[in-house]
Amino acid sequence: MEEIKELKKEKFFRRFLSEIYEIAKFVAISLLIVVPIRMWVAQPFIVSGASMEPNFYNGDYLIIDEVSYNIKNPQREEVVVLKLPGNSSFFIKRIIGLPGERIEIKENKIYIFNKENPEGFSLEENYLQGEPNYFDMSFALTDNEYFVMGDNRSQSLDSRRWGSISKDNIVGKALLRLWPLNSLGFIIK
Repeated sequence: MEEIKELKKEKFFRRFLSEIYEIAKFVAISLLIVVPIRMWVAQPFIVSGASMEPNFYNGDYLIIDEVSYNIKNPQREEVVVLKLPGNSSFFIKRIIGLPGERIEIKENKIYIFNKENPEGFSLEENYLQGEPNYFDMSFALTDNEYFVMGDNRSQSLDSRRWGSISKDNIVGKALLRLWPLNSLGFIIK
């Protein structure tokens, strides 16, 4: 009888150790998969502030693609998350001007001058609500600089204030909105 109890204890102990081993293996594999993705591929971002309304609201939960810009350059009208040198805050903005372009803001319009359009063209901003109210200004971008603005132009601290940003300042492209659930989906320009 005592032997049977000892066998049951031993069997229970082996099963217990087997379960612990399986849990530890699952956690280790999960970490090996999740940590590199989180560190180098994609990261979560919570919108803070009103600078991108009505397209992104305070509290929106986004996934940021950190890989694409290692393969290709950011494009006009893409929404990006950036970090300014010497500032610990992250910002979400829309790319307006590309490297080598000249940006002119006059009469409440944005004009882009580049090699393909030396006479310039007016930027159509269908993502904005209402008529923006801009101060007239001009910016010339070098080979690695981008001009970014928030969609809520009257509430946005952006390149009009701090100037252009380097590609190195861009953390990644806004890829997916996870919250609020009624806005769940991929972010297309």
